[in-house]
This record gives sequence, structure tokens and C-alpha cells, in this order.
Amino acid sequence: MMNKKGLYFLLFTFNFLLLMLSCSRLPNVQGKGETFLQGVWNQDSIGNKEQMQSYTQHKFRFTCDSFYVDLVTYSKVNYYEEDCFNNGEWKEYAKGTYQVRNDTLMLIGDFTKANYKQKVSGCYRHGRYLINFKVKSWNAEQLQLENLSDQTEVKLNFKEKITCVQKAL
Repeated sequence: MMNKKGLYFLLFTFNFLLLMLSCSRLPNVQGKGETFLQGVWNQDSIGNKEQMQSYTQHKFRFTCDSFYVDLVTYSKVNYYEEDCFNNGEWKEYAKGTYQVRNDTLMLIGDFTKANYKQKVSGCYRHGRYLINFKVKSWNAEQLQLENLSDQTEVKLNFKEKITCVQKAL
């Protein structure tokens, strides 16, 4: 017959072992990402841009589970202070991680400076960069996306292959 202390010790040990066996430690390296995205993709042209008040061209670099994007915006309308408007052409940058779920590409990151270091103030946008795209089609040469917030099409051309080399976090 076992006393109360022995029973509590046995229950504690059993629960502790059960907890340890049910948990698994995540690897301390970045994820592999999606093979079909790995590389540099440029939006070389935009259809009907002459009729638009503003538009943005994208250049994406996907490496492992990370993305880097250069955004060049052209605008006929001044949304910013005169010092920032730059005659209707300006550049923005963002980086972060991405996930693909079903047909949706989710980009979760931050606006950055041109060197991809954190941007906390200045002209244009800063803070979080959260964009979702529908992957409309893909092949080895082209990637066609639709921005789910404004339904604009982003047709990207493949420029350069990047092989994922996972880095420590």
C-alpha cells in the first residue's frame, strides 16, 4: 500500500513524462518556404497605367520563408507633404516572412529603409506590412497575383533563381 506522498510523486512523474513526450521543440532555423517562389520576381509593366491616378510596381525576392519587396509608386495625386511627394514617384521597401495556404500568399513583415533595416519614421508608410495575394497562376516564368485588399493584378516575371539555405534564427 502506497502513502499519499508516494501517490502524488507517482502522479506528478507520470504527468511530467507525458508532457515531455507530447511536446517537441521547434528547430531554431528559418523555414524552407515554397520551392516555386524561391527567386527574384519583377513586375515589369502595368496594364492601363496611363488611366490610373496611382500605381505601384513590385520587385520580390523570396528566399526560404522570407520575402523582400521593393515598391515603386507613381502618382498623379499628392498624398504626402511636398518634400515627400518627389514629383509623384517614390520607393518603399519591406521584408518579413510569408506563408502559402491553399491559393493565398500571405506576407507578414515591416516597412524598412532601402537597406532593409527597420523604418520607424520618415516619408511614406512605416510599421507593419501585411498583404494577402491570391495566387491566380504560376509557371516557371510568370507568377500572377491578385491583391486581396484592392483586387489589383500583379503580374511578375521570373528573373533569378535563389536556392534556400536555411539560416539560424
